[in-house]
Amino acid sequence: MNNFESLYFVGAGGIGMAALERYFLAKGKRVAGYDRTPSDLTRALQAEGVEIAFDEDPALIPEYCRDPRTTLVVYTPAVPADHRGLTFFRNGGFEVVKRAKLLGIVTEHSQGLCFAGTHGKTTTSSMAAHILHESGVGCNAFLGGVLRNYGSNFLLSDTSPYSVIEADEFDRSFHHLRPYVAVITSTDPDHLDIYGTEENYLEGFAHFTELIRPGGALIVHTGLKLVPRLGGDVRTYTYGRDAGDFHASHIRKGGGEIVFDLVTPWETITDISLGVPVDIN
Repeated sequence: MNNFESLYFVGAGGIGMAALERYFLAKGKRVAGYDRTPSDLTRALQAEGVEIAFDEDPALIPEYCRDPRTTLVVYTPAVPADHRGLTFFRNGGFEVVKRAKLLGIVTEHSQGLCFAGTHGKTTTSSMAAHILHESGVGCNAFLGGVLRNYGSNFLLSDTSPYSVIEADEFDRSFHHLRPYVAVITSTDPDHLDIYGTEENYLEGFAHFTELIRPGGALIVHTGLKLVPRLGGDVRTYTYGRDAGDFHASHIRKGGGEIVFDLVTPWETITDISLGVPVDIN
């Protein structure tokens, strides 16, 4: 990544793209892009320093994004193949990568905590990022939703080795990641226009588990149909509300909060107060 001085994002107004734009801005890169229509998010990005055009005309691409030796181009699967800007970059010899591949590069250079699943990955990854941030451990977080208490889907740390990433199974994007820890919340069949069958969908998650780095860990919700395929030196844990290696006990509700004890394989941590007054989390 040090070879590139600037990045151009085709589909710059997407929530997942925005986190990467903010990350590379913070790293001192020049960031620009295209999106179809203005939004609150694109206006916020522009205020932060991202130059965004709302027309496909390649003439609107900034001069500092016109050198293939110094510019990396990033796009999402939602962008049509005949997009004029994307065509300009491909014909011009630029390196053009999917957003998922760029996230994969981030996980290769950090200890990636990657949260996957049909349901629950946005909430779970957001809570993990918040805990790391508030604990002082810190993280760089690339999330699929805006955190109300931060007003952003991106958290930055200059010192933490951890990155928290929402791992999207759409278009098999999570196969570009190299997790240090992979968390799988659920595997109910989805995106069958991509996968075709439930078996293929589960195979996609099984392959995701193969990508966990040596020395890492897989954490899966109890009761999933998933059959992991793990490499050597990868630990496996289960979790759930009432059962699993990690689970809650002695749950108390009242006064707008939930208090519980967390049972782990090593110890029981008592009297944890959950900051959101719903027990589904």
